[in-house]
Amino acid sequence: MLKAILFDLDGTLLPSDQDEFTAKYFELLAKYNARSGNDPKRVVDCVWKGTVAMLKNKGEDTNENVFWRVFEDAFGASKDDVKSGFDDFYASDFDQIKALCGFTEKANMAVKAAKAHGVPIVLATNPIFPIEAQVKRVQWAGVNPEDFAFITSYENSRYCKPRPEYYIDIANKLGVRPEECLMIGNDTSDDMTAAQIGMQVFLITDCLINKSETDISAFPHGNAGELVDFLNSIEM
Repeated sequence: MLKAILFDLDGTLLPSDQDEFTAKYFELLAKYNARSGNDPKRVVDCVWKGTVAMLKNKGEDTNENVFWRVFEDAFGASKDDVKSGFDDFYASDFDQIKALCGFTEKANMAVKAAKAHGVPIVLATNPIFPIEAQVKRVQWAGVNPEDFAFITSYENSRYCKPRPEYYIDIANKLGVRPEECLMIGNDTSDDMTAAQIGMQVFLITDCLINKSETDISAFPHGNAGELVDFLNSIEM
């Protein structure tokens, strides 16, 4: 019996190209910091280092604390001196990335279909951004952030995809077993890792990422419309 349903965001609810998104993100971050008087290249380099540290996090601390420790050391300034600038960036220039993203009304339909089953819904997007950025991207997808029991962000997470511990941590927070969860995502590595710990999975193929050339017939899969049908057909 399913007791929780997890959704990835980028490429799942929010149609997007990961490489294009990343390139635009760092372009905007560099321009913002140039206007603020910071060396843009240095800021971007330090953010990369902090991001890599989060991706390697083995649960030693929250991703937020791991990021800022590495960033402070590389940049030579304290979190208190620079974080407000990052907050301002996410409140302003970050919105320009929305123009690169697609939109499908089936994203909201899928979330509503999942919610209709009366189980907690989690936005299981890689927690390398602060909650403000995660919420904005949910809204770009035309989905209400309040539909989710919680959204993984760098503040509340100690692991990143594709570590199995990321999914175990979510199940533990919900008080359910992994096999009682369904993970929906578009990346055969980052998202389908959930199957390794016993979670049920659905691979959405509209913006498929399959760098490992995995045989996708190993997973239930389909496009956004087929995902909605799949969620509506689930017997709880």
